[in-house]
Formats: sequence, structure tokens, C-alpha cells
Amino acid sequence: MTSRWLNALFLALAATVLAGCASTRAVDSAVQSYSTLGALPTPPTYRLELLPSQQAQAAQFSSVEAQAQAALQKVGLQRDDKNGRLVVQIGAQARYTSPEYWPYGRGWGPAWGWGVGYGGRWGWGMGGSWMMDRPPTLLYRAVNIVMRDADTQKIVYETSASHEEVWSNDALIFGVLFDAALTGFPHPPSGARQIRTEIPVR
Repeated sequence: MTSRWLNALFLALAATVLAGCASTRAVDSAVQSYSTLGALPTPPTYRLELLPSQQAQAAQFSSVEAQAQAALQKVGLQRDDKNGRLVVQIGAQARYTSPEYWPYGRGWGPAWGWGVGYGGRWGWGMGGSWMMDRPPTLLYRAVNIVMRDADTQKIVYETSASHEEVWSNDALIFGVLFDAALTGFPHPPSGARQIRTEIPVR
């Protein structure tokens, strides 16, 4: 009887731990920010300036634009494309990469192939290695924001954030990256830093 009770208790605790692990996820962002802003502009408004390539892909870029706008609003900036005190440009990129370091060896048997790519790898190959000897495919996501004074056109704020993981939920990750990029606005620590964000996962 005691053994059954202990087994049931163990299973209940394990389920609780697994549920807790699945309820949140950590996103580690590599952030770099540079600012010459003394304070928020008066009024705290901005005009969003889209690049020609972003305008040409308006349908695909609209979700990124919305996430950037939400992050800017959180730090006190309101969009006003007619009378913005700041001119804001945003960017986002996504690509596949592989880890720079993979601790496992080649395993057994010959392996050969070829590949080429910018910022990642692609190609084909064959061999007799264990699956664990091959580095996993990572998803690299990055955003950047540049702000200029609308009167002088001088750049007053520059920030970027990037994240590399196997998880591919762009709808959440890009939003987290824009928030991380604006951490500390308008007086962020200068240079590179790491920001961890815990987000709920349904």
C-alpha cells in the first residue's frame, strides 16, 4: 500500500514539475544599445519610416511592424506619422544557423558532403555517424531600431537584439526581442548585455 502511495505521489510531483516547465520559456537576448537622448522628446511621438523593401513586402512585414509599435508604446512613445518628433526605422531578420561549438565527435564510419551558405550551412552528405554527432539546426532571430531627431535628422538612438534557439515561434520571439532592445530606454547601459525574458507558453 505504501509503495503504491509513494509511486502515485512521485507521478503527481513529476507531472507538476513538467507542467511548470512547459508553462514558461526563457528567451535570452543579446542586446546592444547606444543613446544620446537626454530625455523623452516633447511630445513623445515618432514617425515610422519603412524602407522600400519593407513597403514591397508590407503583408509579411505588418506583424513585425505591429510588434515594434507595441514595444515602442511600452516605453512611452506614441506613433504620429504626421508630427513625430522622432523618425524611427526598424528591421528584423531570420535565418538558420548551426552552433559554433558542438561537443560530440564524428561517431563511426565515413562522412562526406558539401555545403555553402551565408550565416549558416546547407548542403548534402552521407556517412555512418550517430545522429548526435550532427549539430542541431538553430533559428537566428534579430531586430534593430534606429531613431533620428526629426528636425536635425541626427541619429539619437540605436539598439539591436538577437536570439538563437531551436524554438521557432516568431510571433512571440520578435515581440520579446523588440522589448529587450528597448530595455532602459531612453538611458540604457551602453554596449552589449544579456537580457533574459520569461514568457508564458500555451
